[in-house]
Amino acid sequence: MKEHQIQVRVRYSETDQMSVVYHGNYVPYFEMGRVEWLRNKGISYKSLEESGIALPIVSMTINYKKPARYDDLLTVITKFKSQSSVKIEFDCEIRNENDELLTTAHFVLVFVDVKLGKAIPPPQYILDVMNR
Repeated sequence: MKEHQIQVRVRYSETDQMSVVYHGNYVPYFEMGRVEWLRNKGISYKSLEESGIALPIVSMTINYKKPARYDDLLTVITKFKSQSSVKIEFDCEIRNENDELLTTAHFVLVFVDVKLGKAIPPPQYILDVMNR
C-alpha cells in the first residue's frame, strides 16, 4: 500500500483568533501522517532512531487551498512518491469532513547515520517495505 490515512481533530490551541488553523500547525499533521505511514508498513520511527538512523526533512512545499478550523475532523493522506539512493519523497494532502481539499504538501527526507552525521542508503528491510 503506497497510501495511508489518519484522522486528527483540530484543537483550539492550534488555531488563531479567527478559529483558523495557524499555518505552522500543518507541519505536525503531516509529520503524524508520515510516521503512521511508516508504522503501517511495520517500521517504527522510534526503532529507526534506536538503530542510529534519522529521517530529517530537507525540503518541503506546502500549498494552502482552504482553511481548517477549530473542531474540524481532518483526514491526512500520505502517499509514498519515490525513493532514491538516500532520499524518500512523500506527497500529502489534508481534507475536511466534506472531502474538500484544504492543503497539499510535498516532503523530501534523507536517511542519515546519526553517529556519522552523513546521508546513507536506507537499510535493505526498508527498501523491501517501500517496494511492496
